[in-house]
Amino acid sequence: MMIIDAKDLILGRMASFVAKRLLEGEIVAIVNAEQAVISGRREATFDAYSAWRDIGSITNPLKGPYHPRKPNDLVRLTVRGMLPFDKPRGKVAYRRLKVYIGVPAEFKDKNLESLPGAKVEKLGTRRFISIGELSRHLGVRF
Repeated sequence: MMIIDAKDLILGRMASFVAKRLLEGEIVAIVNAEQAVISGRREATFDAYSAWRDIGSITNPLKGPYHPRKPNDLVRLTVRGMLPFDKPRGKVAYRRLKVYIGVPAEFKDKNLESLPGAKVEKLGTRRFISIGELSRHLGVRF
């Protein structure tokens, strides 16, 4: 089992690495999901996710589609987008993924791995926003 600490990791790069490991048959747990970052201007990111969230059914908004707002669900959705989810092996791989807000008690004593290729220092810009900040903007308290 691989345990990845998402603190200061770029979401897309981390998700592609995790998707690759899941397809190889490994079980992957991601902790500190709220501390992963998305590159880009803060306002543009807020606008894009707010517009995406507001898409719903015209006739009956209660019927959906529903869009995730919690940090762990946003990270799971990003990884799912990098898996062949319409095929059986993609669905099986997706079931091996666990994402947590913070560090659960069962992982406190374990060795948490980081991904050097996905660090925020590799961006070359200071324009980024954390997943936790985005979730708070979307109206989630965690």
